[in-house]
Amino acid sequence: MMPMTVDEIAKAVSGRLVAGPSGDTCAEPVATSTVSDSRQIRVGSVFVAIPGERVDGHDFVAGAAGLGAVAAVVDHVVDGADDIAQIVVDDTVQALGRLARHNIVRRRELGTDFSVIGITGSVGKTTTKDLLRFLMTQLGETVAPVGSFNNEIGLPLTALKVGEGTRFFVAEMGANHVGEIAGLTRIVPPDLAVVLKVGVAHLGEFGSVERIAQAKSEIVQGLVPGGVAVLNADDKRVAAMTKFAPGEVLWFGLNGDAQPEAARMSALDVTVDALDRPSFTMVAPSGEKAQVHLGIGGAHNVINALAAATVASYFGMPLTDIAVGLGEVEHISPHRMAVSSVVLDEGAAPFTLIDDSFNANPDSMRAGLDGLARWEVPDGPEGQKAQDSNENQPKPYRVAVLGAMLELGGDELKLHRQTGAYAASLGLDEIITVGNETDRHFDELASALSQGARGQEDEDRNGDTPVAAADGSDKPSRTPVVVQWVHSADQAERLVAETARRHQNTVVLLKGSHLSGLSTLAERWAHARKQQRTEVEPKH
Repeated sequence: MMPMTVDEIAKAVSGRLVAGPSGDTCAEPVATSTVSDSRQIRVGSVFVAIPGERVDGHDFVAGAAGLGAVAAVVDHVVDGADDIAQIVVDDTVQALGRLARHNIVRRRELGTDFSVIGITGSVGKTTTKDLLRFLMTQLGETVAPVGSFNNEIGLPLTALKVGEGTRFFVAEMGANHVGEIAGLTRIVPPDLAVVLKVGVAHLGEFGSVERIAQAKSEIVQGLVPGGVAVLNADDKRVAAMTKFAPGEVLWFGLNGDAQPEAARMSALDVTVDALDRPSFTMVAPSGEKAQVHLGIGGAHNVINALAAATVASYFGMPLTDIAVGLGEVEHISPHRMAVSSVVLDEGAAPFTLIDDSFNANPDSMRAGLDGLARWEVPDGPEGQKAQDSNENQPKPYRVAVLGAMLELGGDELKLHRQTGAYAASLGLDEIITVGNETDRHFDELASALSQGARGQEDEDRNGDTPVAAADGSDKPSRTPVVVQWVHSADQAERLVAETARRHQNTVVLLKGSHLSGLSTLAERWAHARKQQRTEVEPKH
């Protein structure tokens, strides 16, 4: 954060300053950080008290001074907090945004190199942000959010980490409604905006894919004058956003179907190793080429890597350095295709966990399932596949543990059945769909997942049938799959433990919305991990 006096902060947020015991808040630039969690207060912090569903930040204002805070932003004067300056505003969340905007303006006024890189898309935002954070750090001091801090609270809090020496701010921008990204760009107008994909995430909230595209286009419309748009040439709705670009447009994509004439950052000869880590030839718009061996798993991450590479190249990073950097990124935000080995009980057989439980929509669910379907037992310490088809080569037993997906609108049951059918079509061995014992609607969505996997419209509540149909018809798929529907993550855990005991080389994908409890299950399993996949060095 740019150093500010308490008086400057009060003016920036249009607040009324109630001075602390000293009565003098204007003399020195004493504020150097901003937090909304009282546990993060340190000397020089501004504490923004935000009312929540379970906890109200105002309850912690009285103790903030003792922790080192120099001021608190509140929506009413807190009694018993006379030893700290209180800045009273109508809405503390809006005040947080105003302060973040002021901080970015102050940074720009220094006149030294500083760029805001905004990222949005229905899928891939956080992974692309993680890749970009690593690459841009090679070029200068970089600020980026932890996890998915991409809303009206998370984005300003991250923007307030920008200081005098910051060269790049990588800003992830998400939305549940039209107008939200526009609001975020008013807080932090990007110099460069990346749009990854328009999918069906939050379809129930938006009402249509066209409305989702409208919302995502707001990041391009919110660019600074002459700002650069970085667009996916494979997505027609993203490509259409070029009409909003105020300046240069850069392209990335695998096939360029939506913008075939555009020179773009692209990938040729994409392959994956036994741990699902992609390798490919990256081709710059100039025709220059470099070999890339991604350090993270998932062929779907190739497009995210191309987006990050486009930005890094724009800011002057050589293509060969970009390729090396993409291979060195092995740690990304939690619960996103994170791979580890888990032993649930002493003496039990380990199984491989693919933790992609952060959240789920049909696009990201299919990407995770594709990664599971490609999984093979590593033949060597670097995860390379066997070079022959020896029948004695061990085969993985692939299990998809799928929680229901939320905010998909009126077609939610159909989308769940289609996703279940897709999972069954991939030749997996077992599909476990996870509902919720206390939420009937969520449980019904999980049931629809299993119906699709079985190729049927109806099922009894506790049946499990080794039948699958990829298209929802009565025709079974080529590879029968065990399909089970359970009503809690604990029930799923018991099934996984039994499966791991019965089948050597079991590999388990966790994927679902938060309400399924699968991310909590993954965190519980984290304590049982035998080894991290990231201990394995990528092959270069």
